[in-house]
Amino acid sequence: MSYDKYVSPLSERYASKEMQYIFSPDKKFKTWRKLWIALAETEKELGLLDENGNPKITDEQIAELKANAEDINYEVAVEREKLVRHDVMSHVYAYGVQCPKAKGIIHLGATSCYVGDNTDVIIMTEGLKLVKQKLVCAIDELAKFADEYKDMPTLAFTHFQPAQPTTVGKRATLWCQEFLMDLEELDFVLSTMKLLGSKGTTGTQASFMELFNGDEDKVKKLDQMIAEKMGFEKCFPVSGQTYSRKLDTRVLNVLASIASSAHKFSNDIRLLQHLKEIEEPFEKNQIGSSAMAYKRNPMRSERIASLSRYVMSDVTNAYFTSACQWFERTLDDSANKRLSIPEGFLATDGILDLVLNVVDGLVVYDKVITKRLMSELPFMATENIMMDAVKAGGDRQELHEKIRELSMEAGKTVKVEGKDNNLLELIAADPAFPLTLDELKASMDPKKYVGCSSHQVDKFLAEVVKPILDANKEDLGLTAEINV
Repeated sequence: MSYDKYVSPLSERYASKEMQYIFSPDKKFKTWRKLWIALAETEKELGLLDENGNPKITDEQIAELKANAEDINYEVAVEREKLVRHDVMSHVYAYGVQCPKAKGIIHLGATSCYVGDNTDVIIMTEGLKLVKQKLVCAIDELAKFADEYKDMPTLAFTHFQPAQPTTVGKRATLWCQEFLMDLEELDFVLSTMKLLGSKGTTGTQASFMELFNGDEDKVKKLDQMIAEKMGFEKCFPVSGQTYSRKLDTRVLNVLASIASSAHKFSNDIRLLQHLKEIEEPFEKNQIGSSAMAYKRNPMRSERIASLSRYVMSDVTNAYFTSACQWFERTLDDSANKRLSIPEGFLATDGILDLVLNVVDGLVVYDKVITKRLMSELPFMATENIMMDAVKAGGDRQELHEKIRELSMEAGKTVKVEGKDNNLLELIAADPAFPLTLDELKASMDPKKYVGCSSHQVDKFLAEVVKPILDANKEDLGLTAEINV
């Protein structure tokens, strides 16, 4: 590690090696060479001829290109770029140095965006596939957690105020469902990824029409054949010099959506850790505070929230860039894309690794959960208590007023005097309620108040989650490594 210059924390601290390589210079420049090979092969297969009517491209030239596809002479490209100030032409030159026989047919008919934009689409697609793999694994881990704790009653909150009970597992399905919505969106975006193809300087394919002597059928086939060689079904049907930057908004938007779901999940874990009900993993030698040795800060969840805010704000870059493109192309997208696209992916990758790590190691404190629920349950059970009293001959309206008054008195005992909730004792002592304290306590079974929570979890996991996990089983089994 270098300590005398800025290094992105996304690569040093947060993103995985796999995602870092996808957006590395080596991956980019090797993809350029694969695209140059695909172009040359396709031009040869379509019968490109020279001015004498002979094949313009030979098998020998293509073999030479393939032999040097992985062994990039970076030092030659770097020195050339200092001279010509053009990255694509520097790499065309460097490839030609290694391939003297094929030198004259490298990049034939193409403009810089042929390698630049097509590579961007290829790399973003690979990045989305890695994101999908981690997202599917996060869904799988949340599903396991939901199933394990589907029957454990817990206090639910609205406005972060005590509400009706739910179960720990049911709450986890809410997190899981949002990630499933992200997966739907991600699958859609992946299904729409298209290459730019070989469109030429302004998208008219004029240079290729010249090469193929006006044979438009061959020019059309050129796009489709290159796409198939690079693993894509289609190219954009029309373009300027670049693919529409609207595509980048779609890509960053789905990353921001995942970040939003992760942020909500991390917020809930942070609040639950404050309540001492559920904690994220805390390692044996981990330090929570430099001053307060007893602290167990939810640092992983806080980091999820922190990175998520970055990704959610990063999407605005793509929208501004898309909006600011002039006619067939302008270059004010380039510097922004070099930052916003890779960093959006690296940050999302780090977020999902953290989510996987947190879910896999969640610690549930069932006694704390039960204690808090039982301290609030008498308030929540008043409707049932009132109905039991009505069945015994009481007046519903009068009983409702009594319950209200006694609840206010019990609330004062808890909040003003700092004592335990005594609502049951107050009700048992009131002659309007023909119920003993033992009978009232017997009605305080939390499972009576969680509704269909457990069955909702079963149904959700069986009918929604399982088919998706079955369809994506090749992505399961990934574990996350946290650097710091």
